[in-house]
Amino acid sequence: MSLHPATDCIVIIPTYNECENASAIIDAVMNLPHPMHVLIVDDGSPDGTADIVRRKQEEYPGAVHLMERSGKLGLGTAYIAGFKWSIAHGYDFIFEMDADFSHNPNDLMALYEACAVGGADLSIGSRYVSGVNVVNWPMGRVLMSYFASMYVRIVTGMPVRDTTAGFVCYRRCVLEHLCLDKVRFKGYAFQIEMKFTAYMHKFKIKEVPIIFVNRVLGESKMSSGIFSEAVFGVIRLKVYSWFYKYTDYSVAD
Repeated sequence: MSLHPATDCIVIIPTYNECENASAIIDAVMNLPHPMHVLIVDDGSPDGTADIVRRKQEEYPGAVHLMERSGKLGLGTAYIAGFKWSIAHGYDFIFEMDADFSHNPNDLMALYEACAVGGADLSIGSRYVSGVNVVNWPMGRVLMSYFASMYVRIVTGMPVRDTTAGFVCYRRCVLEHLCLDKVRFKGYAFQIEMKFTAYMHKFKIKEVPIIFVNRVLGESKMSSGIFSEAVFGVIRLKVYSWFYKYTDYSVAD
């Protein structure tokens, strides 16, 4: 058993009751052509997800990391904790990804190349940049997601077609310049807030087309309340932006 190669990339995967997917998603990331490490942020899963991750840590020493939290504290806070950990440990490209294979781990390479080669500060795995690329979702949920993103784009003026996407690569400099302790939202509105704040700071954003596939194993964490937070929260974001002076980081790094 050898140490996994050192890398400039880490994939943050929040989990809650993902025992069916945890092992396979870690294996998929470990087998990518560009070495990537994984940070699982587990919110006290009662199904043994953390125990599975600990076994994967033995299989991939130095490459799989586990942050255990006491309960369901929200998606946004999981990512903020993961961002801070990843910055402290010196990773240059920091990814968000779901545990349930709705995001294809192979697409991590396209997000990485958009930043490392294409010069983007933030790359987004987008369901809507080239049509509607969603598989196995009920039509009502597809429409709710699509029109929510359209609504956010209209209200904020942000030229991003998939504003609620949770499949993202950040350059470390973006997360260092954003004030993570002031991020207000905990649910899927967190995704909008992060993108909007990066946009207002004039970081370069690129959308990469992906195909989003609804989970096969485990239970969905999505609800209409999550989308309500996103829809109403965006108004607060826009109003706040009228009174806040954003630094132009387009030439900072």
